[in-house]
Amino acid sequence: MTDATARLDPYLEIAPIDRRIFGGFVEHLGRHIYDGIFEPGHPTADENGFRQDVIELVRELGVSTIRYPGGNFVSGYRWEDGIGPVDERPRRLDLAWHATETNRIGLHEFQQWLDAVGSDLMLAVNLGTRGTAEALDLLEYANTIVPTAWTEQRAANGHPEPFAVKMWCLGNEMDGPWQLGHRNAEDYGKLASRTAKAMRQLDPSIELVACGSSGRTMPTFGSWEREVLQHTFDDVDFISCHAYYQERDGDAQEFLTSGEDMARFIASVVATADHVAAERGSDKRIMISFDEWNVWYLDRWEAQQKQYGADEWPIAPRQLEDSYSALDAVVFGDLMITLLQHADRVRSASLAQLVNVIAPIMTEPGGPTWRQTTFFPFSLTSRLAQGRAVRVPVTAGTVPSARFGDVAAVNAVATVDDDGATLFLVNRSVSDAATVRVDLSPLGAAGLAVVEAHLLHEDDLAAANTLEDTDRVGIRRADARVTDAELTVALPPVSWAAIRLGSA
Repeated sequence: MTDATARLDPYLEIAPIDRRIFGGFVEHLGRHIYDGIFEPGHPTADENGFRQDVIELVRELGVSTIRYPGGNFVSGYRWEDGIGPVDERPRRLDLAWHATETNRIGLHEFQQWLDAVGSDLMLAVNLGTRGTAEALDLLEYANTIVPTAWTEQRAANGHPEPFAVKMWCLGNEMDGPWQLGHRNAEDYGKLASRTAKAMRQLDPSIELVACGSSGRTMPTFGSWEREVLQHTFDDVDFISCHAYYQERDGDAQEFLTSGEDMARFIASVVATADHVAAERGSDKRIMISFDEWNVWYLDRWEAQQKQYGADEWPIAPRQLEDSYSALDAVVFGDLMITLLQHADRVRSASLAQLVNVIAPIMTEPGGPTWRQTTFFPFSLTSRLAQGRAVRVPVTAGTVPSARFGDVAAVNAVATVDDDGATLFLVNRSVSDAATVRVDLSPLGAAGLAVVEAHLLHEDDLAAANTLEDTDRVGIRRADARVTDAELTVALPPVSWAAIRLGSA
């Protein structure tokens, strides 16, 4: 048993929470769109062919801004293929995921789905195989109100009013050799700068995201951010971070320190961006769009890639359909804590992805949909994290990490709003339970009580929700109570908790 102490002080404010930190990501990949969000023959399908059971779960998940249409897919995508009469749209080979894209779903249809789920659109432009002119065409089509050939075509296609897209990604993972149109930092930085300047001439109100590294282990990490920002600093608002985590070699304890890796990733990118600002004598602060993050068993995908021959280009194959365990969900919850701990610089984040593809929501064609284990920490955090993010220093024991040395066994963050506060905690130890005592006196805790107490924990770390048993893992009530301005929370080994405090 580990004893831990903490103090919830509203004056330890990190920043107001930008709701875009609870964003998602939808890519034309596998069964994400076709047989995922879109299945016209399904019993729950609406008049547009969208599964209403999926829509309900996405609403419950609470995603804010959704990045679209990729991802690796976007670097070979011609956005014009997805507009106009559906039966006239061309089929294309998707080189990123070795599949056939029918273009049945494009910008207009995806906006219909976004309207149904209540999320905003974040568009990525193709800077892999295309460039500035095509990005301008898409921006004019999406955002311009002045009558032009593009806006008249938009109206003819059923959307007279602009889509009014606020956030735009300048390409995707351009540092990666796997990316169509891969460039070095100098070439990408120059192209991104030219494109950003042109897009701002057309619509000065947009916010732009430059591609950062596609992972902290990339050989160009750090130097990539520095050089790209030296070219784009005056032109962009965000630089992206991408990170995926998985348990390796059955080492659950090492996997549980993934939040420490994410924290160091963010700190490094912030330091690099601020170094570029200092070189320029600028007070501007580049923010982070952590627009791809999740648990992803990448090794499984690398094995799966070999299943199709050169002449096999399937439509919506089953790809990247990871099944998530209770252990995965606890790590996932810790990653959400880490994002909130950096709310001063992480102003946007996109869970990659939403449905079927490394996703919190799964579907079966013609059958049910269900919540994966990772659904629960996201939906609860999105709902309960309101107002301002607040640091919660914890005094506790440590767990060992081969990469990071001794890492805090208990990690925590809080949010404070006009109606109360919410504390998010994780126990990273595979062996020791923890009793956490939190001093609430700085909140003026008289009359405070536990309003909600949620715990994610399973004795069987491999437990998962599957088609055969869709409700195997869920949320239970946490053992949490307030006595004399002190909150006590019991955390079993490998557990995540969300405690809502309000008036008694």
